[in-house]
Amino acid sequence: MEETKYNRKATPLHLNDTVDINKATESPSDDVVNGSVLSSSKTSLDKIKIFRSEHVQGSVPLKGMLIRPFKYFSLPIVVFCGFMYGAVICYFNVLNGTASIILSAPPYSFKPSTVGLCYIATVIGVFVGSFLSGPVGDKLVLYLTRRNNGIREPEYRLWLYAVLLLVVPGGLLLWGVGAAHHVHWSGLLIAMGMLGAAITAGCQIPLSYCIDCYTELGSDAIVTIILIRNTMSFAIGYGVTPWVTGMGYQNAFLVAAFVAMAQFSLAFVFIKYGKQLRRNSTASYFKYLEQVKNDGLIH
Repeated sequence: MEETKYNRKATPLHLNDTVDINKATESPSDDVVNGSVLSSSKTSLDKIKIFRSEHVQGSVPLKGMLIRPFKYFSLPIVVFCGFMYGAVICYFNVLNGTASIILSAPPYSFKPSTVGLCYIATVIGVFVGSFLSGPVGDKLVLYLTRRNNGIREPEYRLWLYAVLLLVVPGGLLLWGVGAAHHVHWSGLLIAMGMLGAAITAGCQIPLSYCIDCYTELGSDAIVTIILIRNTMSFAIGYGVTPWVTGMGYQNAFLVAAFVAMAQFSLAFVFIKYGKQLRRNSTASYFKYLEQVKNDGLIH
């Protein structure tokens, strides 16, 4: 998504109506003129300026850019993507908020440095999740497109949530219930890897789905998604410790696992009805698209 307000001076291309193919062509090596690069007329202070108003086309419509993301709350798919994105971030906050408490307490009694090294499992999971949501997801979309006579639907990518429906609850159960019953530390690291992979894929899937549905509105729609994500992430941060302390590891993570199952099951609703929701939002889509065009943000 390039900066469209930058003034780019394109060289006009003129095509001749007729071309004489028999005209002799002179060798470019016959007449070579050695040129010299002229030094810039800008001063040293001008060269280090952060903002250059002379390269910007007109005024930047800050008011429209500020208000428009809130208007996108009327689009169910954008709200769905923000909720799914925020939910997986909440699972990471739950993991991150309890990792030090669990691993530093008996029977594990890990040092702070060792607790930090345990996150290597999460990093490995990130690579697995990136592979799942990237190459595997693209191949799945192509496969389903071929089965649909070459017609591609944005909802095809949501089938990846079927994997997350199993991995996230399984990881939460292994982490919380396993810690309550003092499972071997390797089991906890496997849970961290499972959650790392699922959270990575869970962040990418809703963004891709939103951009596939509303391509021209992608930049503003992502702002709406981030607003929802950050609100959910901010709220869960205050509740993790009281929640786990009050219910205990086993009960708290049993609840978290079933909440995750319900949350990822919501994807199947949009797999079935997402196309109809996109059709219903056609008028709103073109209205917002016209506003973006009037602001000069797209061509």
